[in-house]
Amino acid sequence: MAPEAAPAPRLTRRAGLILFLLCAAQFAVALDFSILNVALPAIGTDLGLGQADLQWGVTAFALPSGGFLLLFGRIADLYGRRRLFLAGLTLFTAASLLATLAWDPASFLAGRALQGLAAAAIVPSGMSLLTTTFREGSERDRALGVSGLLLSLGFTTGMLLGGVLTQSLGWRSTMALNVVMGLGVLLSAPGLLTESRLPERPRLDLPGAVTITGGLLALIYALSTAADSGFGAADVLAGLVVGVVLLAAFVVVESRSAEPLVSLRMLRRPTVAWGNAGGLVTFSMMSSVVFLSTLYLQQVLDLSPGASGLVFGVMGLAAAGGGMLAPKLVGRLGAHRTLVLGLAVQAVFTAALLAVGTGSAGTWLVVVAGSVACFGHLFAIVAYSITATSGLADEEQGLATGLVTSTQQVGITVGIPVLSAIAASRSEALRAAGDGFATATLGGVRLGLGVDAAAVAAIALLVWLGLRRRA
Repeated sequence: MAPEAAPAPRLTRRAGLILFLLCAAQFAVALDFSILNVALPAIGTDLGLGQADLQWGVTAFALPSGGFLLLFGRIADLYGRRRLFLAGLTLFTAASLLATLAWDPASFLAGRALQGLAAAAIVPSGMSLLTTTFREGSERDRALGVSGLLLSLGFTTGMLLGGVLTQSLGWRSTMALNVVMGLGVLLSAPGLLTESRLPERPRLDLPGAVTITGGLLALIYALSTAADSGFGAADVLAGLVVGVVLLAAFVVVESRSAEPLVSLRMLRRPTVAWGNAGGLVTFSMMSSVVFLSTLYLQQVLDLSPGASGLVFGVMGLAAAGGGMLAPKLVGRLGAHRTLVLGLAVQAVFTAALLAVGTGSAGTWLVVVAGSVACFGHLFAIVAYSITATSGLADEEQGLATGLVTSTQQVGITVGIPVLSAIAASRSEALRAAGDGFATATLGGVRLGLGVDAAAVAAIALLVWLGLRRRA
């Protein structure tokens, strides 16, 4: 066991304000990703968006937010992290206003797409500002812990607020909230943030940018639409093939580029590779637990959206506790061991959810097991962020944090479609065999949770094997 670290020095008032500002921007982006999940049916009715097209309210945001992250992370390094952060905030606020005032499906989806593009600029530039502002060690660990906590809480809070705001003030209030938050951060940022960029400006790797962006866009599109269309649909298969081909081309391009967008040497570092692998799985599988729990609570137990929101509120509080404890645990155990521990806790208590049934006791099982899984999930988030960005020079921080934030956004984006497709396929098979709606839905949810828990357990083992010498 590693010796206990000395207590982290107190942050100055200015450093605390910068941390609050950067984390508020990350929170707003995470909240924006999930806040519409409950509001989409009301939006469809109001704007005339068909049932089959409702998923585009989420997909229109997910495509640019995941597809452009790495490119914008590098642009931030080259042309100024503060500059890109402020530009992203301005676009995010304007796009949220467009979505708030949307008069038809096209204007609404345009607003969502611009929000996603803005998120792709805000997240990597904000993270690289954070890692270059706070020194590596306990100070940066604390900052990354707060950032990871608020990112996860933003996703969970969005699920809760989406239902409350839609029911009380209408769906437009969910987008108006983003306008208020964006303006608050935008008005405060210029006076607090200082510019940060690479001392020398290398050329932008355009072939690498085109292949990685195109590959991520194709994969995210395919995975986002697979839940509704199935993995056998022509556009889904085409997206998967194009995505894999472009990502393979990206690896070839980067291996031959004098100034690559992504250093393959960096990706070969065990801490970067295994840290991001753990982050991808913990984000994708925990967001899927929230989604599958929503199906279970509302479609099997027939709970109201408000009651379901209270369950997720308790899970959010547990996540907050995990986020506060995680930096101390990292100081005691080290980031690598904390990452494995967090993944193991998440896997075990996700597996415990397989015991849910049609009785009311299932609600309490979701509250308890889901909360402990969220507690461990925050250990993994904080530890993977530290693992994947430690030991790197300042000029590599934008790229490293671009990878970290790509992992976060891609994880949140792909987990739900994949597990949703698995659960839906099982539920349809059970209904075809004669089971009732609730029983068939329960069968699908259980299969999804089982796959979820197995994936997290597998990556926990692989991360432990990959990093144990480093630890």
